[in-house]
Amino acid sequence: MNLALSEEQTMIRDSAADVLAERSASAAVRQSIEHTAGRDETLWHTLAGELGWCALTVPEAAGGADLGAMELVLLMEQMGRRLACVPYFSTVCLAATALAQCESTAARAWLSRIASGEVSATLALDAAAGFDTRKASAYAVPGFDTRSVTVYAEETAYGYRLSGTLAQVIDGASVDLVLVPAWIANESQTIALFELNCADLAGLSRTPLTTLDATRPLARIELNAVDVPRDALLACGGEAQRAVARTVWFAALALAAEQLGGAQQCLDLTLAYTAERVQFGRAIASFQAIKHRCAQMMVEIEATRSAVLGAAQAWDQARNEAWDQAAVSLPPLVLTDIAAAKATANDAFRFCAQEAIQLHGGVGFTWEYDPQLYFKRAQACSAQFGTTAQMLSFIAEHVIDRSEASSVTRPLPLAHADHVQAVLAGVL
Repeated sequence: MNLALSEEQTMIRDSAADVLAERSASAAVRQSIEHTAGRDETLWHTLAGELGWCALTVPEAAGGADLGAMELVLLMEQMGRRLACVPYFSTVCLAATALAQCESTAARAWLSRIASGEVSATLALDAAAGFDTRKASAYAVPGFDTRSVTVYAEETAYGYRLSGTLAQVIDGASVDLVLVPAWIANESQTIALFELNCADLAGLSRTPLTTLDATRPLARIELNAVDVPRDALLACGGEAQRAVARTVWFAALALAAEQLGGAQQCLDLTLAYTAERVQFGRAIASFQAIKHRCAQMMVEIEATRSAVLGAAQAWDQARNEAWDQAAVSLPPLVLTDIAAAKATANDAFRFCAQEAIQLHGGVGFTWEYDPQLYFKRAQACSAQFGTTAQMLSFIAEHVIDRSEASSVTRPLPLAHADHVQAVLAGVL
């Protein structure tokens, strides 16, 4: 599998790195945490409005650039590297991805507004508890368990009335649009996806939560008999399940790329500090023990980079080959690659963050130094959109699939084997 970047992809990565290094430096991140509840409005206006980053993966028909997962993960890596305090993950990776799977006119209209940078949005899922890796059943497809849906919609003469509580919604307190999966109260108990335009909605309550990672805000959203018009129903039944399930897996890939960027920054911070810190008359970077630990960080990072880029390439190849649009679940090998990437990224980011703290010595955990910010992000990300245990379980079930009819392990195509082999080796 060739993971070499094209000239255009290299330009996207490098320009994103330059912009975020300037606009989302440590001082800007701390300013957002302390004074604006983890949202940098100036940076968001620059990225979404001036630079048009929100249009990256939006279809051309909705005014977007219609680029692929590869371009997005390159951008997300740089976002994670700088802990950018903007609702980009929630708007583009969650909301825009879900809207792109819906066929309604309203969904296309919202996509166009996202592409233009006019609105921010999110998909109201519990990122920590809503991920499911079990095989398809009446209640679950890999990535989305309908039993995690806690909102109910009652049909009225003018539309629908929504009630329920969403415990932890990413950027839920500040976005303009919230997409809400809900049960429609009828005989068939259908899953649907609704839009909530948060401006002046009676019965909608949004409460910011105090969380470990202050750079990515979460909110509790309560719906107390919220009335919405009939055209607020964006998708229903299989279409709604497909939209959410595919979005959850795409979010796992994007989050893995962000974790990769965070791990890389942990190494860069550590290299800079150890080159300056003098002990016994020389920089501690010259000590063999320090070199070995930094080298191990680099090994973890490069393994993660290979897995993330490989998964992005697999997603784009499947998309270009026109995967079954009617199927709720994605091709199994694409999901396997994403599972390997997310599991690897979880472990690599946590390892690099804790090593950064240790190698910064006594100041590593203090507020004045940045490693503690990355450690908190690493802990939070590892619990969102697929824990390591969940992803390993998925790989074990879908790759090492010892069927009842045969005791022979199903072979994995060579192009995918390198992405999962290292992950599997540690648990089998």
